[in-house]
Amino acid sequence: MLKRPRIIAISVVLLLVVVVLNLPERWTSQLKFVIGGFFIPLFGLAGSSQSLVSKAGDTLAPRSALVQEIETLRLENQSLQIRLTQAAEIQRENDRLRSQLGIARQYAWKLKYAQVIGRDPANWWRAVHIDLGARDGMQPDLVVLTPQGLVGRIADVGATRSRVILVGDPNCGVAAMISETRDATGVIAPSSSGGFDNTLVDLTKLSHNSNLKPGQSVMTSGKGGVFPPGIPIGQIVDSRVMEFGLYAEARVKLAVDYNKLEDVWVKMP
Repeated sequence: MLKRPRIIAISVVLLLVVVVLNLPERWTSQLKFVIGGFFIPLFGLAGSSQSLVSKAGDTLAPRSALVQEIETLRLENQSLQIRLTQAAEIQRENDRLRSQLGIARQYAWKLKYAQVIGRDPANWWRAVHIDLGARDGMQPDLVVLTPQGLVGRIADVGATRSRVILVGDPNCGVAAMISETRDATGVIAPSSSGGFDNTLVDLTKLSHNSNLKPGQSVMTSGKGGVFPPGIPIGQIVDSRVMEFGLYAEARVKLAVDYNKLEDVWVKMP
């Protein structure tokens, strides 16, 4: 049964071939054009596929080249991170120096700029070294300050550096007063709370009837002879009555953060 359809199909094909061969030449050309139109998209698709394969082959790179490119990008990223860190530090330095420029307008004194170059190993929390010495005109008891307030006084002078004892050191007594009242005067002493917190000091020897309140400003009174009046010291945190009501004492939060001290100014004679 299967042979009969095959014979019929073959007969039809042969008949068509005979008919095509006997067609006039004009008709034969048109028939070829029509038949060719059916196969052109197939040839185009094959050509496009071959072009895509060729382009994909051109874009593929060896694994070693890709690894090298990744390493190069990684190094460039690290370099950019370092530059960003440097830029942030430069900005911080500019901001810090800008804040220092206002001190000349704040105080009508002859001031000399200095940098903190180290801490005193024997008195780490209460003394620093600055990069000015005898050749720069330094001498004992010169006042050291920042735009924020009092730092301390020069204790020892070398040729190229000086040691500064900070407010709160037992050897750096400061006569002080309450800025708001100006009648409550006392002396700055080391904090009685002890420990290594160098941000707090005590204002002692105050009158027992002094009107002390948290947040009041404390500044130098000028009565001690070393420190001129009007330099900010800090703010009152709290107060208490001492020795059965004979005098009052207050804890003071220093205006200058000694843990971040980098630049200071020395009041010249």
